[in-house]
Amino acid sequence: MSPAPDARQGWLDVWLLRLRKLLAYSIVHPEVINHVAPKARVFLLDRVEETQPEPDVAAYKDYPIDLPVADMDWRDVSPVLVAEVLSPGDPAKDLERNVGLYLQVPSIREYRVLDSREDADHPALWVYRRRGDRWQRPIEVGGGQTYATKLLPGFAGILDVHRLN
Repeated sequence: MSPAPDARQGWLDVWLLRLRKLLAYSIVHPEVINHVAPKARVFLLDRVEETQPEPDVAAYKDYPIDLPVADMDWRDVSPVLVAEVLSPGDPAKDLERNVGLYLQVPSIREYRVLDSREDADHPALWVYRRRGDRWQRPIEVGGGQTYATKLLPGFAGILDVHRLN
């Protein structure tokens, strides 16, 4: 079991989910994404040892929302977008290990990392976008900048951790 996040990481976890308005977007655009989950699990089924990264936020296309809740299983779904708040105590987990692990999941089109190491009030957002079987060079989005992606048409967000709506 992972330790609970400190206050800074907890705030950024909430910001990552709320500001991005992914929940609202999934309701208005279920054809693009129809489910958003905090603290999801991603299974890498082709690995010898079982590995399940747990992104802070995951967005899904075609999530089986009509299944009985008792039948829902992380092994049966795979996200199109995952996001992490960088773990200050272990940045290599999010910037190295998870970059490679998420690349092994073909459905994941974008991996985002919110990095508050230099300035928690003005973190950087690193965006890895899939191109075939590799990630493109990560895009850095600085504080106050807007990021939009073709993955979520019509959706953009300003990188401002004090703005929750």
